[in-house]
Amino acid sequence: MHLGSTDRLEIFSDGVIAIAITLLVLDVRVPVAKDGALFHDLVTHWTSYVAYLLSFAVVGIIWVAHHSMFEHIATADRGLLFWNLALLAGIAFVPFPTELLAEYAHDGGRNAQVATAVYSATMTVIGLAFLAIWMHLARHPDLLGEDADAANLRRSIRRSLVSPIVYGLTIGLAFVSPPACLAVYALLAAYLAGGPASRALVAKPFAAVRAAATGERTPKPSGDGARSSDPLP
Repeated sequence: MHLGSTDRLEIFSDGVIAIAITLLVLDVRVPVAKDGALFHDLVTHWTSYVAYLLSFAVVGIIWVAHHSMFEHIATADRGLLFWNLALLAGIAFVPFPTELLAEYAHDGGRNAQVATAVYSATMTVIGLAFLAIWMHLARHPDLLGEDADAANLRRSIRRSLVSPIVYGLTIGLAFVSPPACLAVYALLAAYLAGGPASRALVAKPFAAVRAAATGERTPKPSGDGARSSDPLP
């Protein structure tokens, strides 16, 4: 059953994300330094700055991805509302693993590994929530707007799998090399910043793009039902 537009859902989501991203700065604390030791103490707290910048970038990219996704969703149903709540629960939790990274990453040893693993697990849950929303849309394509192509939903789902899979792998990597996890986080953030899943939803098949560029008509399927060209990967 449709419940109307997604306006209230988006406003509520924006508020939760705004609070979560604001709380991140609370983990950047002013050190209590002795006379002449302030610079040294600031440098020794480098993990706080890295954790803040990393999580700010990640939550910012999540907000952009959420905004891009709902640009192509016309109406909401109860299932979409609950899956969106699951996503927001993960986002609201981000300040906690961020504080763990800031507190324990520079110590090394087991504590740093556990802190990094908790961060990876949190991001994995967020990735799974995004995936759940895409899969819900695949089961209910009538929720999509006119600009979205329901035929592209499988491609959006495949691209949204990258986040939970990679973050999930970093849970194990955390117990091998926490610094390597930070590098993977940065690379994955760069990939997700491009909005691959949302772009795939509105992408046109290659044949249509070529036809638009050359002024030709889009080739029609042959009589045996086979497609004349494959869609974009």
